[in-house]
Amino acid sequence: MPRWRFVHAADLHLDTPFTGLARLGSEVPGLLRDASLRAWDNLVQATLDHGAHALLLAGDIYDGPARGVRAQLRFRDGLQHLSEHGVRVFLVRGNHDPVSEGWSAIGAWPEGVTEFGAERVESAPIVVDGREAARVHGISYARRDTRDNLARLFPRERGAPVTIGLLHANAGGNPEHAAYAPCSLDDLRAAAIDYWALGHIHARETLIAERPCAVYPGVLQGRSPKPGETGPKGATLVEVDGEGIAETRFLPLDVVRFETRELDVAGIADLAGLRDALADLAEGVAAEAEGRTVIVRATLTGRGAVHAELRHSLNGLLDELREQGGRVWWDKLTVATAAPIDREAIRRRGDFAADFLAEADNVREMDDDALLAELRAWAEPRDRRTRELLPALDAETARAILDDAEAEALDRLEGGE
Repeated sequence: MPRWRFVHAADLHLDTPFTGLARLGSEVPGLLRDASLRAWDNLVQATLDHGAHALLLAGDIYDGPARGVRAQLRFRDGLQHLSEHGVRVFLVRGNHDPVSEGWSAIGAWPEGVTEFGAERVESAPIVVDGREAARVHGISYARRDTRDNLARLFPRERGAPVTIGLLHANAGGNPEHAAYAPCSLDDLRAAAIDYWALGHIHARETLIAERPCAVYPGVLQGRSPKPGETGPKGATLVEVDGEGIAETRFLPLDVVRFETRELDVAGIADLAGLRDALADLAEGVAAEAEGRTVIVRATLTGRGAVHAELRHSLNGLLDELREQGGRVWWDKLTVATAAPIDREAIRRRGDFAADFLAEADNVREMDDDALLAELRAWAEPRDRRTRELLPALDAETARAILDDAEAEALDRLEGGE
């Protein structure tokens, strides 16, 4: 059997409503409204560009029962384009687009499209060079609140060179997502499946790397700054050879990207310097996005002189960043900074913090052998793990640990202010 490939995508959420981002200006809402549809177009084109024999869609094609006409027609047009090029499409419904909810503007799918029903696990072949190269097994949700373990319904006996399970489910108990069609990794391993094409979890993840390979490709287009929605989004390209699943590769297909960053303000003297540092951060984010529009949230951390200015200048700084234009849109700045610590002033106070600094100075002035001996004496009554780490500890590392410990202790003693 020659090497062949398919593309696995999930959670398209076509025509998804983006809320809470109108503050970014008049251009962004329109851009976001089109993002999921343009990402679908990118998926169709990537499937063709990579010479894939099939496209597998693991549920949540739409965002909810109120499926817009333009989303349905755009989806149908993409399927038609794939059909005209001989690409098979297999799809199941998930909790956002179950069979029993919503309406359809499409009377029949184009030729070569298989939608699996909700009553039982159904099967259909992928044919390569006139021979059955794989068999796809899938089942849709009948209703949104599907809590049955659907993975246990998949076949336990092999009937094709490669078997693929198409399933929308919370496999492995991900706490960030609702427990729809929950199943364990052992449930996945028990079925006669070589590749689990999963949907529902929006963060890209390979649950099982070996047979059976189990993959969440993640949402096709990020929708918010939530952790599972940030970073590159797209689909998974799967290579198959005579031995089975040979390779999986991520295909970034998103149009708009959400990113979160942290910036330490230590060493930044004033608001102008902070603006420049944030502009540099934006430039790096834009380069990583390779021409995509990026919506950024940043958290400012650390101790620095600019802390005091941020108390009354944050909104003005954010407005200034938004006026810079370009492909980076600033959504939010969160301040988690603190005023710099004046060690000399603390030493003059004569309080507990001053005593702590004096003791830290005494330890710092020890020679290397004395410092390591002091640490060993401290560690002796501690747990075994701590004692085992010490013989490999050199003086340079010990002094770095001392510096970090002093900084953290002063942060706590000074109340983070």
